[in-house]
Amino acid sequence: MMSESARAMVQTGVEKLELQRFERPVIGENDALLRVEACGICGTDYETFGGGVALPYPAIPGHEPVGRIEEIGPRAAKRWGLEPGDRVVVQSDFGCGRCLACMEGQECIVAPGAHGFMPTSAAPALWGGYAELMYLAPGSVPHRIDRRIEPRVAALYNPLGAGFAWAVAAAGLQFGDSIAILGPGQRGLACVIAASVSGAGRIFLTGLGSRDAHKMALATELGADVVIDVECEDAIERVLGETGGRGADVVVDTTPHATRPVVDAVRMARPGGTIVLAGLKGRGNHVPGFPSDEVAMRYQTIRGVRAVDYRSFRQAVRLIESGRVPVERLHTHHFPLEEAERAVRTLADSGQHGAISITVEP
Repeated sequence: MMSESARAMVQTGVEKLELQRFERPVIGENDALLRVEACGICGTDYETFGGGVALPYPAIPGHEPVGRIEEIGPRAAKRWGLEPGDRVVVQSDFGCGRCLACMEGQECIVAPGAHGFMPTSAAPALWGGYAELMYLAPGSVPHRIDRRIEPRVAALYNPLGAGFAWAVAAAGLQFGDSIAILGPGQRGLACVIAASVSGAGRIFLTGLGSRDAHKMALATELGADVVIDVECEDAIERVLGETGGRGADVVVDTTPHATRPVVDAVRMARPGGTIVLAGLKGRGNHVPGFPSDEVAMRYQTIRGVRAVDYRSFRQAVRLIESGRVPVERLHTHHFPLEEAERAVRTLADSGQHGAISITVEP
C-alpha cells in the first residue's frame, strides 16, 4: 500500500535541519515520484547548511538523489523511457520540460530550477533528496542505472559526472595529455578517474599530507601517476620537473576556498595549456597576485565550470555500471535520514573522519 505522506529533513535556517512530514504529491501525465534510496552530499550541502550559499528557507536539501520510480505519468514514462521500479539517478537542474533544451537534456533557459534548492512553499514541496519521496517535475532529467548497483555506489554519479565534465569535456583533454589535478576531495579523485579512463598520459594530484594522506594513497590506486604533498614539496617545480620543464597540458583546480592554487595553476600549465577553475572560493574572495600577464603571454585558456552536462552524467553512469574501476572505494560513510546534520558535519570535517563520499539514506 502506498504511503500517504513522506518524511523529509527540512532546513529552516542557518544550521537548522528539522524532520517534517509532507503529503504525497499527486502525479499527473507528465511527472513522476521517486522513492529515494540514497542521496549523496557534497561541499555545496555544507555551504547551504552553514549559510554560505543562500537557500530559500524552508527547503529540503539534497541534489544527488538515487531511487526507484514509484509512480510515473504515461507521457513522462514515454519521454524518459522509464517505468515503475526502475532505479534512476537525477540531475540536479531541471527546467520547464517543454523547450528544446529540456528535450535534449540540456540546461533550460526558460524556467530553470534545481532539486535541493526549492522552497517547500513551492508545491508539491518534496523537491530535495533528503526525503523518503522526491517529486520529479516534467523538466527533471533522470538517468536509468542498473538495478543491481547498490544505491550508495550509484550516488557517486554526481562527483564522477563532474570528473568527466571538468577534467575531460571542459579541459578538452586528449589521449596522451598530461593533467594536474589540484585537491584530492571526492571531485578531485573523480577527475583522476575520468582522466585515467579517458587516456591521459600523466596524471598529477596535489594534496595536504597532514589531512589527505588516505585520499592521496587512494588516488594512486585510481590512476594518479604522481601524488604531490604540497606541505613537503613545491608542486609547480615537481610538475615542471616531471614534464621536462614544459608544464601540464591541463590543470584543474578543485580546491575550495584556497586561492593560492589558482596562481599555481597558471605557472603549472604549459604555454597554450588549459586551466579549469572548479573549486569555489566564496563570494568576494579574490585571488591576490593573479598573474594575468602570464596567461596572456603564454596563450593559456582559463575555463570556469559550475555544473555537470548531460553527456558527462551518462558517462558516469556507464562507468559505474561497467565495474571497470572500483569507484565504490570513494564511498566512506552513510547515515539515516534523521542524521542528515551529522552527515553534513562529517563531510565538513573530512580530514578528521576520513570522509570522501557520504550518503543520507531514508
